[in-house]
Amino acid sequence: MREALRSELLKARRSRLPWLTAFAFTIVTLVCGLFMFILADPARARAMGLLGDKAQLSGASADWPGYLALLAQAVAVGGLLVYSMIAIWLFGREFSDRTAKDLLALPTSRTTIVAAKFTLSAGWALLLATGTTILGLLLGALLALPGWSAQATAAGAVKILVAAALSAALTTPLALAASIGRGYLAAVGVLFVLAFTAQIIAALGFGAWFPYSIPGLYAGIAGPGHDPPGPISVLLVLTTGAAGMAATLAWWRNADHDR
Repeated sequence: MREALRSELLKARRSRLPWLTAFAFTIVTLVCGLFMFILADPARARAMGLLGDKAQLSGASADWPGYLALLAQAVAVGGLLVYSMIAIWLFGREFSDRTAKDLLALPTSRTTIVAAKFTLSAGWALLLATGTTILGLLLGALLALPGWSAQATAAGAVKILVAAALSAALTTPLALAASIGRGYLAAVGVLFVLAFTAQIIAALGFGAWFPYSIPGLYAGIAGPGHDPPGPISVLLVLTTGAAGMAATLAWWRNADHDR
């Protein structure tokens, strides 16, 4: 396992994807901070040209709870896309680069190879979520947002990390799609379908029963008047993640790797 994980880390280190994902999360955090800056003083924002006369921002309050809630929503929705791209890259690149057969020829079990990829994916997601939380807290302090308290800030940070964990757990079926499709294209198509379906089902009011709608609902994207998903919804996300992981492992162990 140590050698397999070291190999996956080397591939990631030599790729541009870690920098791109970190850049994406940094931009998301800065945009959330910009929204707070505008909401704190709309007149000042208009004077600086940051907000048009008819533009409006709603659904968030310019204080620490509102800021952390907005950041959690951004991580839940945007994180699902970014984390999915990480999983797709980790599994799809072996076929796009035609290194799958070489990888499987090594004296390392297929179970270990798949486990190393999922371990790296989970660690990658954790680092991105942790970095976003730290940057968000620093940016909130720089903006001098009102309503700070240790308890509220800790609860907001935990919510960001949990939303990120829920989104990361849902990427395992995308790893399966990248494996079956033997590359990136099919898995990216599945990702777009799932993201679109999640928005539709959530709008219809059944998001608590569709795994890919649950992270956003947990983060509060539906608004303050809606109850967060319950334990059954969280269990549904975890079950989907576990099923995707098991199915990916079974495919790598049993598929005919002819290229």
